[in-house]
Formats: sequence, C-alpha cells, structure tokens
Amino acid sequence: MDLAVLAGHLVLYPTGMLPERGHARDTGRAHPPVLLLHGFVDNRSAFAVLRHSLHHHGWTQVQAFNYSPLIGDIRAAAELLGRHVEQVCVQSGRRRVDIVAHSLGGLIARYYVQRLDGDLRVRTLVTLGTPHAGTRAVPVLAPHPIIRQMRPGSEVLVELAQPAPGCRTRFVAFWSDLDQVMIPVETARLVHPDLPVENIKVSGVGHLALPVHGTVVAEIRRALAGAGPLRPAIEAA
Repeated sequence: MDLAVLAGHLVLYPTGMLPERGHARDTGRAHPPVLLLHGFVDNRSAFAVLRHSLHHHGWTQVQAFNYSPLIGDIRAAAELLGRHVEQVCVQSGRRRVDIVAHSLGGLIARYYVQRLDGDLRVRTLVTLGTPHAGTRAVPVLAPHPIIRQMRPGSEVLVELAQPAPGCRTRFVAFWSDLDQVMIPVETARLVHPDLPVENIKVSGVGHLALPVHGTVVAEIRRALAGAGPLRPAIEAA
C-alpha cells in the first residue's frame, strides 16, 4: 500500500506548498482547533485524507503547519511551531489546540510540549510513526543534522527522556508492525513515566500510509473526540 500512497502523494505534493488559507474565528465549541504537522521533507499534502475526514465529521478548525526541510534542529522547529500555535489560538479564539503529527513532526511537537511549555496550549498530541526512542534506520553519518537527531541517544531524545512532572498534554501514539522507517518498529511507542499516553498498535500499515489509512483516520478522530478509551490494537490490513 505504501507504493500506492507514495504515488498519490507525489501528485498532491505541489498543492501542499501553497499558502494556507486564512481561517475565521471559531464560533462553535465542539472541538478545539487541530494542527497537522508533517514529517521530514514532506508538507501539508500528507494530511489531505485526514483533513477532509475531520472537516466531514464536524471539525471546523483544521490547519497544517509547513516547516522548511532546511531547518537543521528539532528545537528550532519546535520554537516555530510554538509561534504558529499562538497564532492559531488568536485566530480561533480558543486557548488550547490538538496536534496530529507524522514521523519527525511528532518529535518537534513533543519538544514544544515538554521543553517549551507547550502543554499549556496543547490538549492532545497524536503521533503517527514517530521515532520516540530513535530509529536505527537513520545512518550514523546522515548528512542532514535534523535526521541525526532521530537516532537513538541523540541530545534531543535525551532531553525528551528527562522528567516532565505535571505535563498537561494527553498523548496518543500510533505505531505499526509494518513501519519500514522505524527500526525497531516499537520505537514509535511512547514510553515516559510522566506522560499520560495511550499506545495503539496498527497491524499491516506502512509508514507513509499511517496518515491516510481509513481505519487509522477513524481512530484518530476518536482520539481527538475523547470518545472513551481507545483500542490498544487495530487491524488495518
């Protein structure tokens, strides 16, 4: 399925480089704004399916944040994310947002939440195929510094492993037994004693397909809606 997703994504990729449309102030109270955060060398087009699904099911404020692939530091990207979150809160009139992040985007969002007081603004953070413990798929001598930060034991991952008492953000981490980018696949599970987290195992879905697979998208909606306990495992093949 990942090959089909890649083909479709290549078609949509140019649309994700267009400026984000402005958003009116939120007059409804059903859901907080949702901010979508893509992975490395990607853009908002990765969330075309999820975005449409959220709009269809009543989420009126859904935005995506594009960050440059030239950014060489997760910490710098997290600072930019924080500024964007503040803008979203002003535009929407809401005090908190939800974030759905794919791959590297999940580490950027986590750094914002855990290290930059982002838990004041982020109600729920959903990660999809994020290397929370680092992935050995990244070469030791990877040319891009932000890629090296995704290796096990990197300075950023050491920071994220530090205590985070009283964190006010709820975490939901989707990890797949078929994720080719996460080595080992369990690295996409989030394990931290201070973080309220639900880990959801997805069977039969590759790394690129996580943001677009219908079963995963439906469970993301449930996570954002706070519709009771989530299933610890889902069959999505």
